[in-house]
Amino acid sequence: MTKKSALRFTLGLAVLGLPALALAHVGGDGAGHHGLAAGFTHPLTGIDHLLPMLLIGLWSATLTRRVWVAPLAFVAMLLVGALLASAGMTLPAVEPVIALSLVLLGALLAARTAWPAAAMAALAALFALFHGAAHGAELQGLEALSGMVLATALLHGIGLFAGQALRRHSAWWPRAAGIAASLVGAVLLYSAV
Repeated sequence: MTKKSALRFTLGLAVLGLPALALAHVGGDGAGHHGLAAGFTHPLTGIDHLLPMLLIGLWSATLTRRVWVAPLAFVAMLLVGALLASAGMTLPAVEPVIALSLVLLGALLAARTAWPAAAMAALAALFALFHGAAHGAELQGLEALSGMVLATALLHGIGLFAGQALRRHSAWWPRAAGIAASLVGAVLLYSAV
């Protein structure tokens, strides 16, 4: 793949992702969402959550042998953040940090910077706390939170699978995906501040 093709691919992904911005946070009306299905679909309906969850898997698959460490840390802290938000605790700057997670995870994937698995897990856990806080403010009940955790684990698995497949074929595909994700995150960050 040439650099010109990679740039076209990256820009195409960014443009395709922009319409999904309107779908983010379907539960922002304060109504709360109940049930397993509502929890499962919730992370899938906003690009600000969907892409970082995929990126955790991609990043892990392309940079470490212990591919499960960062996704597991993300899922665990996502649940902690959601439970804290459900209990009424609020974190500052949730939306900007979520957008920043997309920018940084995309940049790290694009740079292919090797990190120890524990450091990757710590960064994933930090971002997951804020993602969980956003979900927990909108989802109600253990069934909904269970659905959210299940969907997140599935997205990480898809990211891991895609990352391993991309790694075997080209070093440019993961980089292009990281650049595209960072661009989408930059748009979200700009709109969040």
